Amino acid sequence: MSDDSTISLNSEEYLIREGEESTQMFFLQSGTMAVFKRKGDTTIQIGTIYSGEVVGEMSFLDKEPRSASVKAISECVLTVIPSEKFEKTLNALPAWYKALVHTLLDRLRRANSRIRV
Repeated sequence: MSDDSTISLNSEEYLIREGEESTQMFFLQSGTMAVFKRKGDTTIQIGTIYSGEVVGEMSFLDKEPRSASVKAISECVLTVIPSEKFEKTLNALPAWYKALVHTLLDRLRRANSRIRV
């Protein structure tokens, strides 16, 4: 039996808001979500998340504020992955694996910061 908790969102409900602190990431079991970024006074959709994908992983992993907002564009069911559970799993892996995760995350953050919205 799994100890994972799930949450459900209706269309137009926000899961994550840009700038928030992060203690969880999510696995999208079903539904579709949109990723938005603020640009001045406007908000621009920069991506779509489909079932089977992870949501909120960047700030969850590097402890930086959320870099974008995410809201449901259909009914969604998500598995909640709390930081304690992830850290326990990650700490059981070899040091090189943790270094790989952090290197990829750093490169992705830098690449994202160069993208003009």
